[in-house]
Amino acid sequence: MKTYFPKLAVALALAAGAASFPALAASDRMELLRDADTTVTNLKHDPSFEQARKMIQNARAVYIVPKLVKGGFIFGAEGGDGVLLVRNGHGWSAPKFYGMGSASFGLQIGLEQAQLVFIINSERALKGFEEGNFKIGGQGGITVVTLSGGVEGDTTLHGGDIVVWTSATGAYGGLTFNGSVIKADTDENAAPLPAAEAAELRHNLASVW
Repeated sequence: MKTYFPKLAVALALAAGAASFPALAASDRMELLRDADTTVTNLKHDPSFEQARKMIQNARAVYIVPKLVKGGFIFGAEGGDGVLLVRNGHGWSAPKFYGMGSASFGLQIGLEQAQLVFIINSERALKGFEEGNFKIGGQGGITVVTLSGGVEGDTTLHGGDIVVWTSATGAYGGLTFNGSVIKADTDENAAPLPAAEAAELRHNLASVW
């Protein structure tokens, strides 16, 4: 099972400085952007899309993780690689690369992969991402709500700083994000962005609303 940015897929390893990995190949950056585009398309065909669409209309940003995977990492942790796009008028900024990791997101046995779309509603949540090392549940009371109905924090679905859509709603309804770390990949963000794939993703996301 492929991960794009192994150095970011495990936040525990990042925190400990336990490993150093080579830069991502251009072909892998292209594949991640294509997979993020596919995730947006899958969201459009999900039963919860109408609710997600209304939220994305007013979102400050979105963070898309096409493959949150279980196992195969240092300490058996779970993680994934994704892209952050910030609201830019009626469209979206160029995507930036971020990795996400946790000791456990609660992926069920036999269901070892999920797609995620983080709908970032508040300025303070976006600032947490952009500062480069964001820990969910440890950033000044920022609340996270799953679109499948689970809530982390005392809030309603529309009141969360971040609302997360997950693939396979029933199977992944128990996902938990508190304690997970999201970190910018400065090396990959300094590399040339695959223009065609980035443009396609921005266009697809803009068509959501």
